[in-house]
Amino acid sequence: MAKLLGLLLLLAPALAQAEVTFWHSMDGPAGRLLSAFAQEFNARQGLYRVVPQYVGSYRDAETRLVAALRVGGQPVLFQAEIAFFPRLVAEGRALALDPYLSLDRAFLEDLFEPAWNYGVVDGRRFGLPLNTSTPVLFYNLDALRARGLRPPRNWREFEEAARALASRQARGFIFVTDPQAWLFEAMVTSRGGSLIRDGRPNFLSREVQEALEMLLRLERAGALSVRSMAEATFAQLDFVRTRGMMVMASIANWPAAENFAFAFALGVAPVPREEGGRVPLGGAQLVVLQGASEAQVRGALEFWRYLMEPGNVARWVEASYYVPVRRSALPLLEGFYRENPFRRVAFEQIAVAQERPRHPQFFAWAGVLAEALERSLKGGLPPGRALEEAQKKAEAIR
Repeated sequence: MAKLLGLLLLLAPALAQAEVTFWHSMDGPAGRLLSAFAQEFNARQGLYRVVPQYVGSYRDAETRLVAALRVGGQPVLFQAEIAFFPRLVAEGRALALDPYLSLDRAFLEDLFEPAWNYGVVDGRRFGLPLNTSTPVLFYNLDALRARGLRPPRNWREFEEAARALASRQARGFIFVTDPQAWLFEAMVTSRGGSLIRDGRPNFLSREVQEALEMLLRLERAGALSVRSMAEATFAQLDFVRTRGMMVMASIANWPAAENFAFAFALGVAPVPREEGGRVPLGGAQLVVLQGASEAQVRGALEFWRYLMEPGNVARWVEASYYVPVRRSALPLLEGFYRENPFRRVAFEQIAVAQERPRHPQFFAWAGVLAEALERSLKGGLPPGRALEEAQKKAEAIR
């Protein structure tokens, strides 16, 4: 009996499930689906138990993670917004996953390159794709048709449309100064520019200045409404209530917008682009944090493989409107896209998408730029001065 008891005690750790805590920033249908995925994964195997927890917006989650890392209370798996992701890598908080991943060639070739490539920093993989998005242009389809306009394809057409759509009651375009300047970055990369050059901030480039000056021209013409991210709900209401006729946002904002009753037909178009222009990817990477046990790491990776099953990728897209990251999920989404062809817009931009800069300071630099945009567009600071100050402030960050 004593020997049997001893054997059971030895086997107990091996029989115990490895708990994989998972902090994420998905609420609404996407958050509910992540919980369902965890339940399904836990039910189909006995080695690992994934425990998902919604920890607020990306910014809230980042603040909470930084605090948890100080005291060793971090999760195993973390959904890192892609501007924050390089910082985790640079600070040694993210675990290099190459030793744990053994993916066959067919699987790798099935993944869309921009989403998969983003997880690599300095030749090593630290991130895994889940939610990938591109910015799109939402517009009031009825208003465009009434004025004989078509969705703008480039920035000249966009400026003309914004002016034509403006009236005493409405602005032609609502611009949101998000904390990481992602939407403004799209206005820069779609002109062929970049916010970083040679590893340094590139805020004085021609493309950056052209984008800001265009917004200021629209503001002076009464065709622009500027909202901060803290006012994002008001931006949505402005659009729904026809106080603004176009707004740029992530495709993933669409499910939340469906909570509102639209009095017009909703249109979705690609980001206006110049020849050779690109659009920046948005979304997040799943990161396994340092401190996880061997079993927890393997559990996190097994859960990600479950999320990547084609049927689950399709379910994820239908719940969240994010871009599918696997080609094999596309046949399963034919009905979803056929039901409303505008749902395909973000995915179709993958052909001209590029990763956001993976410089460890980009997160801080983008925040500085976002502040400068708000000071210029809402505070009246001349654009040249605003960008010069942002460039100096960003370069001083170490």
